[in-house]
Amino acid sequence: MKYIESFREGETINDIYLVRAKKSDVTKTGKPYEKLVVTDKTGSVDAMIWDPNSAGIDDFDVLDYICVNAVVNNYQGANQLNIKRVRKCSEGEYDPADYLPVSDRNIDEMWSEFLSYIESIKNPYLKQLLEAFFGNEAFAAKFKKSSAAKAVHHGFVGGLLEHTLSVTGLCDHYAKTYPMLHRDLLLTAAMLHDIGKIRELSDFPQNDYTDDGQLLGHIVMGAHMAMEKMEAIEGFPKKLYSELTHCILAHHGEYEFGSPKKPALMEAVALHFADNTDAKMETMKEIFSSTTEDGWLGFNRLIDSNIRKTSD
Repeated sequence: MKYIESFREGETINDIYLVRAKKSDVTKTGKPYEKLVVTDKTGSVDAMIWDPNSAGIDDFDVLDYICVNAVVNNYQGANQLNIKRVRKCSEGEYDPADYLPVSDRNIDEMWSEFLSYIESIKNPYLKQLLEAFFGNEAFAAKFKKSSAAKAVHHGFVGGLLEHTLSVTGLCDHYAKTYPMLHRDLLLTAAMLHDIGKIRELSDFPQNDYTDDGQLLGHIVMGAHMAMEKMEAIEGFPKKLYSELTHCILAHHGEYEFGSPKKPALMEAVALHFADNTDAKMETMKEIFSSTTEDGWLGFNRLIDSNIRKTSD
């Protein structure tokens, strides 16, 4: 397959890509054309169909896989496809893995490491709670393939698992450094803090906010999911129920960041810092890996600063 990141000006492309966006418009002279954004796992590129009613231009929609015959042009410093022919592809002609952004880390290896944290939990109620989620095959399969965001950070297949594992690892470090922390509570909260994202975001290739994601958000949904499971466990301690729920509700730290509560427990503070650290480090990692520039890269909303790479 010819991946988008390897396109060079003047090349002729005959391959399959995923349609991310499609817009019909007319030129200043009234001639119709279509503008697309097509993607694969290495990136995206604008594509133009200048004669959409001509022979060889089949019908297709957003999120369809299409086979294109096109020439790579340069427009305002970026590659752009000039599509000559296009047809909608049938299932079996393509491997979806070629078109979805995927974690750099091995998902099975991450999952094994994640399960080892569950095994380390000593509190029987918290361990039973974790097993109720991650021991469920359907939930585990969805969790492993979900992203942690539509954009910003960990917006790829395996992103939710990678982010959750990183946050759990940081929390384990905090528990060793600060013995006052209740390790079982903190690690359980870390492993459950973003479970609502499997309902907040739709599956790939769409990976967009669901109606419940827009109306409720992953924090509220995740807390509710945890509460339902805790209520189904006979004898689950009421105090532990409230403390764990609070940690999930408070993990964004501030009201302006969508947190229904501000951290009131030491474990909630630790979880918030771990979550914030991993989100910001991954954001910078993704920005720096996507550019070869060494200078200042401009203002980033999540970091709240103009950023650049460290000099070698």
